[in-house]
Amino acid sequence: MTEAWGVETLPTEGSRRVKTPERTVRLAYVVSHPIQYQEPLLRRLAREPGLDLTVYYSSDFSVRSYRDRGFGREVQWEIPLLQGYKYKILPRLPGMKNISTAKPPSLGYLRQFLGGRYDVVWVHGYATMNSLHALLAARLTGAKTLLRSDSTLLDRERTARKKAVRRLFFAGLRPLVDGVLSVGTRNSEYWQTVLGPRVPQWTMPYAVDNEYFAARAESAAGSREELRAELGLDPGRAIFLFAAKLVARKRCADLLGAYALLRRKHLESRTAQPLPYLLVVGDGAERAALEQRAKEIDGDGIRFAGFRSQAEMPRFYDLCDVFILPSVHEPWGLAVNEAMASGRVVVVSDEVGCQPDLVLDGETGLVFRARDAQSLANCLARLLAEPGLAQRLAESGRSRIGDSDFEADVRALRRAIKEVRE
Repeated sequence: MTEAWGVETLPTEGSRRVKTPERTVRLAYVVSHPIQYQEPLLRRLAREPGLDLTVYYSSDFSVRSYRDRGFGREVQWEIPLLQGYKYKILPRLPGMKNISTAKPPSLGYLRQFLGGRYDVVWVHGYATMNSLHALLAARLTGAKTLLRSDSTLLDRERTARKKAVRRLFFAGLRPLVDGVLSVGTRNSEYWQTVLGPRVPQWTMPYAVDNEYFAARAESAAGSREELRAELGLDPGRAIFLFAAKLVARKRCADLLGAYALLRRKHLESRTAQPLPYLLVVGDGAERAALEQRAKEIDGDGIRFAGFRSQAEMPRFYDLCDVFILPSVHEPWGLAVNEAMASGRVVVVSDEVGCQPDLVLDGETGLVFRARDAQSLANCLARLLAEPGLAQRLAESGRSRIGDSDFEADVRALRRAIKEVRE
């Protein structure tokens, strides 16, 4: 149980000290649109004693059915995104619906912040006009500002001109930021590089609802064979799981290449034990090409299950034996949190942002060189060859993910608010 917000210890008679409550801290949170991963955290923060939270959205497109460019299809989240906390959807210019750097330009940050008289304004992201608008409005009203994003230095190469523009941008951003909420090691390194080492940082880990995924995966065990039959998978055969958008940076093609190497080695060994299935969950621009490649490798062993909602994913985590994320330029990879909370061993590339914090090679999972199918195949072969390794790693992973939860986020935010106001 955490202590109440805004409590300080003041001297009274003699040496005796008593706790005297201060006024409630007023916090504004600015984010582009309702995000399914953040909804449980916002509901938790709304219950925190002494904290008066109001969330400001630039758009509410995600609460309805919308076309996701990455998945290449219509998406509608099955969980409520606007319940359990105070929020406002700011007005925007007519006709501006899509989210991008410059749009939709929202109106009224200064008016809202003047009316709310917030102590702290917390902004998610910095690379949009709305983020900059909110930071400037906060500064003009005297509020302290906190910035959070999942950016890392593992990004695409930039030209000298773009690097110069980037330096100028962050030089202008720095005076608007009182502190940053880093989501992990690589994000912290990013902030030190772009804003400088003197900018205060507090680690507010990227988290999912660990208890939700653990409980849902456990309850799914009772219907595991039904899902296996629905997918046409043989009973008892192990399963490798990939679940992400089928786009280039997720590198599903590398996983297919690794599976081809495993299959060749498996055929040469003439073992009677079948090679695990490779189950691909997701949709996107690369799906047709990946399915064609899969047929060439092993038309029976590689299966595509299409897009599945977040509510369905615990069933797939329960079904699989190994979860694999081969991405490059991956800022974090919250699916890794989900799989670890569900008690599954994870294998990730060394360009997945969460890797240094969550997936310690040989301790809480396995790590391979990004873009290297042979390195990935070696990790998967090791799991198949060493009895008990997958279970040991899964158990260690579940223990480690327990430190990255919403309570850790609340504690970090409390420290940041207290110290940024001192």
